[in-house]
Amino acid sequence: MNVTRPRARTHSTARTAAVLTAMSMALAGSTLLGAGAGTSSASSHREAPLIAADPQVDNTDVYAFTSPDNPDTVTLIANWLPFQEPNGGPNFYPWADGAHYDINIDSQGTGKPDITYRWTFHTEDQRGTNTFLYNNGVVNNLSDPTLLFRQYYTLEELRPGCKPLTLVDHGQVAPSDTGRASMPNYGQLRQQATVQLPGGGQTVATQAADPFFLDLRVFDLLYGGNLSEVGQNTLAGYNVNSVALQIPKSRLAYKGDATRNPVIGIWSSTEKQTLKLSPGKADPTGKFVQVSRLGNPLVNEVVLPAGLKDAFNSLPPSEDHNQPAVVARVLDPEVPKLVQAIYGLPAPATPRTDLQEIFLTGIAKAANGPYAVDLNSQLMNQDIDAKRFVPAEELRLNMSTPVTPNPDRLGILNGDFQGFPNGRRLTDDVVDIALQVMEGATPGNLIGALAAGDKVNTTDKPFSATFPYLALPYDKAVNQPN
Repeated sequence: MNVTRPRARTHSTARTAAVLTAMSMALAGSTLLGAGAGTSSASSHREAPLIAADPQVDNTDVYAFTSPDNPDTVTLIANWLPFQEPNGGPNFYPWADGAHYDINIDSQGTGKPDITYRWTFHTEDQRGTNTFLYNNGVVNNLSDPTLLFRQYYTLEELRPGCKPLTLVDHGQVAPSDTGRASMPNYGQLRQQATVQLPGGGQTVATQAADPFFLDLRVFDLLYGGNLSEVGQNTLAGYNVNSVALQIPKSRLAYKGDATRNPVIGIWSSTEKQTLKLSPGKADPTGKFVQVSRLGNPLVNEVVLPAGLKDAFNSLPPSEDHNQPAVVARVLDPEVPKLVQAIYGLPAPATPRTDLQEIFLTGIAKAANGPYAVDLNSQLMNQDIDAKRFVPAEELRLNMSTPVTPNPDRLGILNGDFQGFPNGRRLTDDVVDIALQVMEGATPGNLIGALAAGDKVNTTDKPFSATFPYLALPYDKAVNQPN
């Protein structure tokens, strides 16, 4: 699995349509996404035994895309704490005090972060012995005294060998939405919580409607054994905690040069200390330990078996290629065999070098994999040392790929090359793409039997056209009467 290869020339924004078509045909003809994404467990919601019991620090999804309304910047979004029922009071859904909520950037392909953006939260709880209420009146502004439970954060930019740079010293979190009577204009609260960053960019920590969409009845023997259990967005009505960061491309690129070095790898992670329990208290102590990690959607959920999931959450990407059991599951995944057993669709031949390239190395000519095109591997960056490159599970984004004026939810299958696995946009329909490519669909030639997919094509709350793009949180109970 060690990769030592010459560097390829950087991807050009003027790449010809013929090369893009060749890339799309290769991707669509593979069953990579079918192997991993066709049976998603809502990306990374409750994907591993240990983290399922600690939802405050459970990474759910990571998104990375060139900002459509500000193309000199990239927007990074990471979500935590899945399946938030809007009426889950009285404590609702705070961030964990003192934990490290990180978005990591690998611009050299070493599997190690060249930059880490770290949010660390603390709570000011004014309820005391006076009330059980999160807010004791209408909250129109973050400064209103009626908001009794407040959280704040420090945002740092960490670079190896450099002193931490504090970007935000005392940013206020947009609170959990406790309902329409309490917070009649949550959008205003979110806007007040959005902070402009020194040197350009902005950030916000907020509750949001879960942006992922799919029918989770996939676990009932893959949609009922006959694709009859489809059409219900299982995540509709639920919220997540989100951090969103918009940052100039020059800050993310290796040596600050997004023209020569446009590809970055992204993953989120969470670190926390051990809790020392005593009556009425839980005090953090000792060293920080990584407890959750997420790059590409769906890897930990359906590629890795249950016995490897907790270990994977504890590893840095730089160690992925040294884990034979993990690599073996990438090269010989379980899901295609299940699909063959249930639906009679032949599983593709192994070893799955296509899956290895997309999940572990990125797609580039220099990767010497099945795709002879340049898309999103750090091997395309002109200034890196290719001898230091290692396979690592990361969500890779080529920042030079032009913004698609009219994004297509099926991405590659309909000729839209900006989305997943070249980064991930909020609107990318990972599941339907997967169901198609699993059967060898090519652009313009969808598999008729799977044309409807899971019949969940988007969220029921539209995304915004401006930062942070996320829909406002739901404020009605999930179990609404019919």
